[in-house]
Amino acid sequence: MAKLDTITLSVIQAALQQVCDEMDLTFSRAAFSPVIAEANDRSDGIYSAVDGSLIAQGSQGLPVFVGVMQYSTKTVIEMIADGRCLPPEPGDIYIVNDPYLGGTHLMDVRFAMPVYRDGKIFCWLSNTGHWPDIGGSVPGGFSASATAVEQEGLRLPPVKLFKQGVLDREIYAIICSNIRVADQRIGDIRAQAAALLIGQDRLNGILDRYGDETVVEAIAELRRRAAEQMRANISAIPDGIYRSKAFVDSDGVVNEPLTIALAVEKQGDTLSFDFSGSSKPCAGPMNSVLATTLSSVYLAMRHIFPDVPISAGAFEPLIVKRPEGTFLDAKYPRPVSGCAAEVSQRIAEAVFAAMVQALPDKVTAAPAGSSGNFALGGNDPARGRDYVMYQISGGGYGGNAGHDGLSNGCSTIGISKSPPVEIMEQAFPVLYRHYA
Repeated sequence: MAKLDTITLSVIQAALQQVCDEMDLTFSRAAFSPVIAEANDRSDGIYSAVDGSLIAQGSQGLPVFVGVMQYSTKTVIEMIADGRCLPPEPGDIYIVNDPYLGGTHLMDVRFAMPVYRDGKIFCWLSNTGHWPDIGGSVPGGFSASATAVEQEGLRLPPVKLFKQGVLDREIYAIICSNIRVADQRIGDIRAQAAALLIGQDRLNGILDRYGDETVVEAIAELRRRAAEQMRANISAIPDGIYRSKAFVDSDGVVNEPLTIALAVEKQGDTLSFDFSGSSKPCAGPMNSVLATTLSSVYLAMRHIFPDVPISAGAFEPLIVKRPEGTFLDAKYPRPVSGCAAEVSQRIAEAVFAAMVQALPDKVTAAPAGSSGNFALGGNDPARGRDYVMYQISGGGYGGNAGHDGLSNGCSTIGISKSPPVEIMEQAFPVLYRHYA
């Protein structure tokens, strides 16, 4: 077993990051859908065996998933503990997309796999990929007129999709019977599972080299240091309450704006976020589940303090009061398809608007605030098959004290790219006349 000195700690930190980066790369390279393979609407990470808290996440993973996946992994662990899920065995992979169980919208499908060492779970590997379709009333799942989550698609609680490394054909058949272009999903499913298997292999290599106890010690130390670094950054902010508001134009059903009202209280080395003055739950799909709201706050603070390493420790000084009774804490059966693509960005915008009052040299002006989602589906007569196309478009970033804004950048919640025009024209019956 290696001794945990400063150099060993740094090497293990980089190695864990590399595991996640390689999972991300495997997922994108093996995936069938352009939204994953080209736009990189996916993320992979390593999570605690005890409570699902974040240990490491890929540098090229979608930032909005930074908090979300630890909550969905925690849900899997809790449901196994109380008997609502079958207990895991080596090679098992759980699938879940339920927004109310630590998720985002239904199209973001999560896999979770336990990693065993000496017969015990050492940690969990989890990932998320945006599936182009998950059923529902419209292709792509983004129904602007949805008034219940069932209209948005198939909702899956945590169930085993792979049992001891073998695809469960019955669960797979149920999924395929409820989504469009089902024959194409096996490519994304295999890619998503392959990413976890690569992660397991690489992680075992690290554990074999340094020893389980040393890596466990390193993980605890990295979490402690991340919390300490975030607290040091917060301590430099003047004590006080910083208020802001952001808006969503409408929920798609009722033509009235939704208000995100935020009060950030800085006291000592902690920040408390209170959204209690925000609009009530809405009729349309612009509700946000709690996990997405929390993750949006975390990613906004990561924009402000990018030097803090990604781990659960970085979030410990950030206290988010649960916004009960608002559209930022949606309960079943509220529709939520807009939560990750739209509402999460307005939440981040509200955080920026509050924190710029305290940190004018660190915070940018408001960004475009939208992922520019576009979903299209139908029948392709040339190929004689159905299709579902999903595209993300960039927008502008506000300037800051030292730099101009960015034109046509990715959204604040992600690092997703607009898929190449040539790929989209090859995969779908579309022709781009102009692109800018």
